[in-house]
Amino acid sequence: MNLWLDDSQRIHKFELTGHAGYAEYGLDVVCAAVSALGISAVNGLERYLPNKPEVEVDDLQGFLSCTLPELEPVTLDHAQWILGTMVLGIEGIQQSYGSEYVKINRRRWTPC
Repeated sequence: MNLWLDDSQRIHKFELTGHAGYAEYGLDVVCAAVSALGISAVNGLERYLPNKPEVEVDDLQGFLSCTLPELEPVTLDHAQWILGTMVLGIEGIQQSYGSEYVKINRRRWTPC
């Protein structure tokens, strides 16, 4: 997982890339759990934000990218509730199954 955060540690973008490799394709509970959290976060953002995020998906490659649109500060803060909950869940999976299967990289967000 890659997270792009601003100077206030607010998430503006996340990517899930690749497969976890915990078990064979189709039986990998780690990959399925992380994917479910990412998809749930996207669904929540699409439902509750006034402007839809930019989403890219490639199931075969195990890729999900979500970039928030420009948002008012209070709305950006509300989006963090969804994104922060996703990160908490993925950190829990990382603690349970190990960082060899779930890696979280934090990067600096620089708006265009």
